[in-house]
Amino acid sequence: MDYEPPFLETYKSLVQKHLGDSRNNNDYCSSTVERCDIPLIDLGRLSVEREECMREIAEAAREWGFFQVVNHGIPQELLKSMQIDQKKVFYQPFVNKSTQQAIFSTLSAKAYRWGNPFATNLRQLSWSEALHFYVTDISKMDQHETLRSNLEGFATSMFSLAQSLSEILACKLNAKSNYFREHCWPKSSFIRLNRYPPCPISKMHGLIPHCDTSFLTIVHQDHVGGLQLMKDGKWVAVKPNPHALVVNIGDLFQAWSNGVYKSIKHRVVAAESAERFSMAFFYCPLEEAVIKSHMRPTVYRKFTFKEYKEQTEKDIKQTGGKVGLSRFLL
Repeated sequence: MDYEPPFLETYKSLVQKHLGDSRNNNDYCSSTVERCDIPLIDLGRLSVEREECMREIAEAAREWGFFQVVNHGIPQELLKSMQIDQKKVFYQPFVNKSTQQAIFSTLSAKAYRWGNPFATNLRQLSWSEALHFYVTDISKMDQHETLRSNLEGFATSMFSLAQSLSEILACKLNAKSNYFREHCWPKSSFIRLNRYPPCPISKMHGLIPHCDTSFLTIVHQDHVGGLQLMKDGKWVAVKPNPHALVVNIGDLFQAWSNGVYKSIKHRVVAAESAERFSMAFFYCPLEEAVIKSHMRPTVYRKFTFKEYKEQTEKDIKQTGGKVGLSRFLL
């Protein structure tokens, strides 16, 4: 199919090296992963049992770093329309996507991405493609009115939800919740549309293990599954819930909360016979925003969001993966 990225051709040497080494045995994506139900929180309860619901949100952020929310305020009709639009985006010919034609022509050269150009082995390769852009880029999509309209609705709803959840989490730390209104604006947040093609290599990473460079990430995923997170030193698979959004704590919130809320390593395992789609909203601050905790003793030194992003990009180029918050420990 002309829309598929040429994974096997591009990474032929890595695949041959991997298949020729019997020691690999794909142990990095073990098939013994158990499925689990991460905390499910009904946000509708905020209007009737606010304190209890807030407590559950904070507890999930401390104990899991992940939770699901229902009655979140994002219309199911919008999410379904977004799924249809997303397929139209990724089903364009690969040559159009990779050469910035069609919708991609209005976005930055780095908006469309696939695989990992810095991978030196299959452990560092993500079998997926993505469209990654700032919320402010949506207005540039003039020739795609339906997609632009849906993305604007998606971004507005997700931003409002992320802001509300962040203020709740700040409140449970007895911290100033106005930090987020002052430093996290729609123009500093971004969206990532993901497609995970079927993978002929068993138990490959659709997305390599990582933590997010955000305060919060909110994800809508389809029914296929594949999302896994690290819990008590073991990988566990998250059961897909079509009515829920998945929320996870990012590195910035872990640092801002002085390690109280956990940014947990997670990954996606590619399916051999099914494609998977997801949409992620990354709630981020302005580049000059300073990330520091009000709690003492402080675990991490203060840093700006720009500094953190630059260090992450440098680490990925040098090591093939992200190092993260350990760079900023005191």
